Amino acid sequence: MAQCTARTPADAHVARRPCFFAWPLDNGPMPQAPALASIAAGLVDLGRRAHARGWALGTSGNFSAVVAEEPLRLAITASGIDKGQLGADHILEVDARGSVVGGAGRPSAETPIHLAIVRARGARAVAHTHSLWSTLLSEAHAGAGGLALEGYEMLKGLRAVTTHAHREWLPIVENAQDWVGEAGQLEKVLAENPAAHGFLIRRHGLYTWGRDLEEAGRHLEVLEFLLEARGRGGAAGESGAGGQP
Repeated sequence: MAQCTARTPADAHVARRPCFFAWPLDNGPMPQAPALASIAAGLVDLGRRAHARGWALGTSGNFSAVVAEEPLRLAITASGIDKGQLGADHILEVDARGSVVGGAGRPSAETPIHLAIVRARGARAVAHTHSLWSTLLSEAHAGAGGLALEGYEMLKGLRAVTTHAHREWLPIVENAQDWVGEAGQLEKVLAENPAAHGFLIRRHGLYTWGRDLEEAGRHLEVLEFLLEARGRGGAAGESGAGGQP
């Protein structure tokens, strides 16, 4: 026990009083945060499953999840990685500006898209794939500005959808090389389509998200199924199927 003394002339009259100091303990280096380790494992699992289904071949696709909200920290797959060989050491941590604050490698040029979705939707996980059907349908329906999916039982796998009669509108945005510059426009598209569970990038692929990795993975499976069903059903050459609701 030590004695606490007054620190300023104004407090000089205050009597000395006992106080306790909590001395720091040296427990060695801090281990990786359990939340980050768990998230990294989940991203690896999702990326490998997407690769196995043919939705993220080559080095395509990227996956992310929120580690912390304030300040924002996002775990995201590194650029140029074969998702079939994805490992925990391929997961980076970035801040709200997309700058790397943890891990080795560089983040995808599409990191601003993930951050825009997190901001606009309050999403905790984001998935992006380059499947054959999302690529073909995004081109076939680009003129309509989006693609409608309705009447399918699988729609009920999407959050808050309770009937096959639901009409899911997937906006289609133009591809770009500078997603930092396009992030504001993308957030506008998301604001204009508050009920959408995903969107397509023309000749590029699908983006979807969820409240956690489990939900994002489920939405990915559901939307990829629906896109394939639509494409195999001969609708790839149709124009917009009625346009935006």
